[in-house]
Parts: sequence; structure tokens; C-alpha cells
Amino acid sequence: MCGITGIYAFNEIGRFFSINLFAANDILAQRGPDSQGTFTHGYVGLGHRRLSIIDTSSDGRQPMTDESGRYTIVFNGEIFNFLELRQQLEAKGHTFKSGSDTEVLLKLYIYERENCLKHLNGFFAFAIYDQEKGSLFIARDRMGIKPLLYFQDEDKLIFASEMKAMIAFGISKEVDYVSLQQFLQLNYIPAPHTIFKHVRKLLPGYYMYIEGKTVTQKQYYQIPQTYHRWTANQLSYEKVQEKLVELLDESVRKRLIADVPLGAFLSGGIDSSVIVALASQYTSHLNTFSIGYRDEPFFDETKYANLVAKKYKTNHTVFSLSNDDLYEHLFDMLDYTDEPFADSSALAVYILSKRTKKRVTVALSGDGADEVFSGYNKHLGEYRIRERGLLAGAVQALQPVWNALPKSRNSVIGNKVRQLQKFAEGMQKSDQERYWRFCTFAREEQARSLLSQPSAVLADEQEFEERKNQILRFLEEGGDFNEFLYTDMHLVLPNDMLTKVDLMSMAHGLEVRVPFLDYTIVDFAFSLPAEFKIDGRMKKRIVQDAFRSRLPKELYNRPKHGFEVPLLKWMRNELQPLISNDLLKDDFIEQQGIFNIDEIRNLKEKLFSSNPEDVHARIWGLLVFQYWWKKYV
Repeated sequence: MCGITGIYAFNEIGRFFSINLFAANDILAQRGPDSQGTFTHGYVGLGHRRLSIIDTSSDGRQPMTDESGRYTIVFNGEIFNFLELRQQLEAKGHTFKSGSDTEVLLKLYIYERENCLKHLNGFFAFAIYDQEKGSLFIARDRMGIKPLLYFQDEDKLIFASEMKAMIAFGISKEVDYVSLQQFLQLNYIPAPHTIFKHVRKLLPGYYMYIEGKTVTQKQYYQIPQTYHRWTANQLSYEKVQEKLVELLDESVRKRLIADVPLGAFLSGGIDSSVIVALASQYTSHLNTFSIGYRDEPFFDETKYANLVAKKYKTNHTVFSLSNDDLYEHLFDMLDYTDEPFADSSALAVYILSKRTKKRVTVALSGDGADEVFSGYNKHLGEYRIRERGLLAGAVQALQPVWNALPKSRNSVIGNKVRQLQKFAEGMQKSDQERYWRFCTFAREEQARSLLSQPSAVLADEQEFEERKNQILRFLEEGGDFNEFLYTDMHLVLPNDMLTKVDLMSMAHGLEVRVPFLDYTIVDFAFSLPAEFKIDGRMKKRIVQDAFRSRLPKELYNRPKHGFEVPLLKWMRNELQPLISNDLLKDDFIEQQGIFNIDEIRNLKEKLFSSNPEDVHARIWGLLVFQYWWKKYV
């Protein structure tokens, strides 16, 4: 696990920018605090910051060049099947001087070129320079667990693990207003686009090849959509449960390989509890870590985490946080965030990662299970809308009531009303439009109205629709429910959930491994019919049933909360000066020229009303953008 950066210059002008390689590499120090290195040859430069996990000796340092001197690699991530691959390469006559997965990856590329990717089980972003050809090969893992950004113009191609390293190269920082409009709806920016017009993200499952002035991209992996081929004569539901346990057990076992202290996040939910239950088979007194909220009992789930920790005799640590503890870390988190990203739960992950790193260097996580196996409330809502039962009809008929009642995420009743109102609204939409509404905090007209007139012109409506349609392309009207999950795998998972975990953990040099996203599990999950994952009363049905005998019964049939932070309270108290006198102040908004002052005022007024709805999430998005804009633009 590390940070990488590099430049491929097409001419002498592009080569001039390589002087910034060292500064860009230094900026990634938090991702890789253990060592650093750079490599330059002709018009190519590579930089690497190392977080030592496997073979912590100097033999594993990067950039790493093979014994011939022809190939050099910089690699961020882990290859979990590297020992098997090493044995296969040794049988073919290859020799190794380190015990690292980096050297195995390098030798595998030399032997198989781009075909090496289909053999890799892990998460990664890496670049390999071929000195003889003058070519550069760049690849990103199947699910997008590790990030890779790039900038290209007529003079050069620059890549890095983080935007702040890209900025260090002196790239153009022209804001992409279509990305901004999407951000104002989603609170994150979907790949391949970024907040800057000329910076892109390499998509999950893609590689890039550069030779001379020719740059090509190809997709090497796509989640197979084989669920529609499922027939009754295939595995029974009981056999499928057994297969899932087998695959997940193998995935967890592979992810326990490390030459440094290892532990696991334990939230008290099904997903992290399953990971802990499996990991405990191979590690006695596994280190586990939870966050508790002293001031917010509605969001505190530590009692469930404690039950799992007790059952599996883990060495459990609860970080019990007050609202003051959360607020204390708020601006440190914002300072590390180098592109607008406003999932407020990132703050909890930031603190959890910071405190966990004091005990271990690697942590297992249950992330990914919700998208793969249908774990969100929106999934249950979608299922019930498709079923069109009596209950759904009643909720729709009462839409005027839900519209009138106060709504808020910060109370049980207010949150339920908010969900019912969104459900009733969704029943009147097409499958594509309903999905988009379920994913967003603001309607398109609301997001667009926040932009000033010049900004709205730059946020080209046709371009916005094209990007939106690309995101929704997997959803066919009346299609299989799995299409809903498949779209989550391409939108929510890499752009929100995995971005959050990578950024917040790497801010502290902590590696987080996600067993549910082993591609063998994802491929298997998308071969299953929807009814194995969800029915009218249960989300993640197969995961819950497969592990029911291994987990405390109290974990079942309870509401899903997830990580939340008390934004509404903060905005009405501690953050009020930042809203009123700084980032959303009328004078600043007018001088900046991006947002509509009247619409900002309306949001601030609603924030202090008795019916805030999701306005605090929208204002949080604005605060995050403004903080980022002042720092980087």
C-alpha cells in the first residue's frame, strides 16, 4: 500500500514538468510514510511512497527495476495471491531477490504483458516503464479500490494516486461545472470525471498504454451479468449459502497475509461481524476496533460490536467519541481532502483510521457487501416499489402527508418520514429516474438553481444528461433487480464508498482490505437471482442466512444506521460562524461568482426551520466545496 505518481513527456516542453516529480512525490508522504524513491529516464519519471506491509526490508523498495535494467515499476496496493504466482513463475525459471508482491507483479508483467491482469487477485494501481520500448503501462484494479488520476495534454501525461500530487505538477485547474452540478446532487463526483476539466480517473478494470505520443485505454474486466441465466436446476439456496461461505472464507484468509500488525473494523453490523467471525478462525485474539458515539445514542452501535467481540474473544477496542471529539478532527479531514467529497461519514472513518493506526497497520473491513448483496434501505424501497403491493400503494396515496410533515435524518420519526416521502416520489418515476433520485440529495433543478447564471451556462445541460445517461445505462425499464445493484457497483461503490475509505485511511498510513470485494465473490454474487439477496422483509438475505449460526441473534432484524455525524446540530451551533461569516457569506459568494446568492440564502433559512429535510447534507456539500476552492483554486 503506497502512493504513486509519474510523468510521461511527449516532448521537451513536457519534460520540463518532470522537475515537479519530487514535490509531487513528497506530497504523498502520508500514504507512504516508510520510505520514498524516484526514477527518471529520458522523458519518463516515476515516484513512489512506501507503506511497508509485505517484505518490509529494503529489498521491497520502489521504484523497483528488474535485473536486466529494462523494466521499472511503481505499485500501490497488494496482490493477495502473489505466493502462488511466484511459484508458477519459479517453475518457468524466474528467480527472485525479495519476498515482495511487487517483484512478483513486475516479473509477471514481463512474462505476460497486459495478460498479467487476469491472474491478479488484489487491489492495485501500478505503472511499469519499459526502457527499451519507451512505453508505460498503467492499470487499476477491477473494483476501483485503489485510485489513479491522470492529466493529458499535447506535451505530457501525468498520473498520481491523489489530486494534490497532480496539482504539484502545475496542471491546469479549470473547474468542470458539469462535475460541480453532479457534486451538488450526489456529494461526490462520478468517474471518469473530476472537479478539474482536464483531469480524469482511470476507470476500475481498465489499463492504459503509452508509447511515443499514442495513448490507448482498454477494459480488461467487467462484472459478468449472468444472473439472468439462473435456472431452477442450478444450486439450491442452501448450496449457494455454502458456496458463499467457502468463497468469503478464502478471501479473508488471503487478506490476513502481512508482515506488520493486523486487525479488523467491527461496527456491529452484519458485514464487519462476518469478516471478524471468519478471520478469528485463523488469528487468535484478533485486534478489532469500533467507534461509539457518547452524545448520539441513535447512531451508536457498539453494544452489537461488543457482542461479536465477546463471542470471538477478540482484543476489542472501542473509541468512544463525543461530538467535541468529532468536531476537533473536522478541519484536519477537510485539509486532507483534495477534491470535493462530502460524504459526512468520512469524518468517522478518518478518526477510526487515525486511532486504529496506533495499534495496527492493516485493517479488514466489511465494505462492499451492501452494494454487492443489497444492503441499503434504498434497495428495500426499490424492491417494494417493483412488487407494487398494498403497503406501497398506501405509502404513495399518503404522499401529501409525507410532503407536509417535518423531515430530518437526525431523529427516528423524522428520518422515517423522509424515507416514506422519497419512496412515494420514487413510485411515480421510471426505473432510471428513480435510481437517480434515490442516490441524490437534491433534484436536478435544485442543484442547477444553486449555480449563478454564468456557472449554469458552463454546466452544459446536454453534457450533464450524457454523463447521467452513461451512469444509468445498465438500467432497463422493468429489468432485473440486479441491474439496480450493478449500477451501484459502478457509481456508488468506487466513487463514494471506496473513495472515502481510501482517502481517510491513507491519511494515516493505514491499509484497509475489503474481503467482500474479491472478484470471485463479486462474480458469484452477480450470477445469483435477486431473490437470493433481497425479499420483502430482508436485505442481504443470503449473507444473513449463510452466517446466522455464527453471529449473535441480536444483530438480526434491527435498523441499519451506518456512520453518521451530527451535521445539523453543528450547523446550528459550532459551524454557524463558518456558514454565516465565511464560506457562505454573501460577500464571498458574490466575489467568487459561482453560486446564486438567493438560493444559498434559502438553504440557510431552511437549515434553521422546523423542517430541515436533507438541507444540512446539501449545505455540507457546499461547505466542502468552498473549503476546497479556497485552498486549491
